[in-house]
Amino acid sequence: MIPDEKFTESTLESRLVFDGKVLHVYKDIIGLPNGGTSMREYCRHGGAVCVVPLTDKGEVVCVRQYRYALSRITLEIPAGKLDSPDEIHEEAALRELREETGYRCGKLTPIGDLATSPALLTEIIYMYLAEDLTAGETDPDEDEFIEFVKIPLDEMVDMIIRGEIQDSKTQAAVLKVWAMKKKNG
Repeated sequence: MIPDEKFTESTLESRLVFDGKVLHVYKDIIGLPNGGTSMREYCRHGGAVCVVPLTDKGEVVCVRQYRYALSRITLEIPAGKLDSPDEIHEEAALRELREETGYRCGKLTPIGDLATSPALLTEIIYMYLAEDLTAGETDPDEDEFIEFVKIPLDEMVDMIIRGEIQDSKTQAAVLKVWAMKKKNG
């Protein structure tokens, strides 16, 4: 195996190109492992959480919403950005679950982290499985227009395989939960 230092790049110069509410675009000059230099453009993002809410009947509680960047309605699991860099991830997951679906959970299990687009974006999404659900009232953000739907876990996996669900966090988290459930019987 090639040692890690043979791949590591170093920052020589960093310039903020755009400073938005969610995305912060940088253009860096970097030192390459071979001694050369190059340029990298990327977005810094504060991170996010997503939750696979799984009912006692084996259904995933999903949200339907319009995604402006794609110009269409998507089917996704509940998710949202961290309110601050030091926000406790579990608390953010519980907040997003409640706000988007109205559900609260008795059991929240971390199932891994997802680097959404590591060539361009620093965003890490912290993924969770929520079980022992209790229904309640939704409380979406004022600029969110969503509805929640329940889909059996096996059916969601089939939808992912058929290409009907393109959202990466939903694919990764749902497939992980499905594999965990199959493995654990």
